[in-house]
Amino acid sequence: MLNKSKGNMYEFITHTWNTVKGKCPHDCSYCYMKRWGKLNPVRFDKKELKEFDRDIKKYGNDNFIFVGSSCDMFAPDIPHEWILETLHKCFAADNDYFFQSKNPFRFRDFEFPKKSSFCTTIETNRFYMDIMGNTPEPHERAFSLPFNNYITIEPVMDFDLEEMIILIKLSSPKQVNIGADTGKNGLPEPSKEKIISLIEGLNEFTIVHKKSNLKRLLK
Repeated sequence: MLNKSKGNMYEFITHTWNTVKGKCPHDCSYCYMKRWGKLNPVRFDKKELKEFDRDIKKYGNDNFIFVGSSCDMFAPDIPHEWILETLHKCFAADNDYFFQSKNPFRFRDFEFPKKSSFCTTIETNRFYMDIMGNTPEPHERAFSLPFNNYITIEPVMDFDLEEMIILIKLSSPKQVNIGADTGKNGLPEPSKEKIISLIEGLNEFTIVHKKSNLKRLLK
């Protein structure tokens, strides 16, 4: 069903919707779903398709819906037809849609509703293999984003300042969201001074949104 957005979600998102559920194939060590014990095998929940129709009648259009907020719907192992069935429902309702993936190459394999936005996570310019699991390296994600895109730096991990700014600038994001680790995962985190310098550098070419959980690192 459509769930109203709450907690540490993007400020512009009104609802989330998940047809693909279970353990994300990327298997990042810090995934918040692991803390909730969501380790069932990945699956496609067809009930969500009928419930989407019901909820659109309830909430109407003009919502901003994050499709696939709990499991990366565009991970390589997700069947093509699951994504097609989900997008088919999106085309039928006149909302804004938000799609986020650490495998943004796959965005190019599908057609999306006109009012769609795209996002990828770039926690750092470095590749921490033990933390990032089966994800593509950050520079590969950055170069694969289509138009109308966002970048999320969450959870921010220690980075090389100049390389990080160049990497994000090449993606031409309309907005960059920066957040910290809220799960006490013991990640390698940058200093306050480094984060401030990153924000100043990004502000020269895009909008920077500091998520509320970043306050811990800026004290």
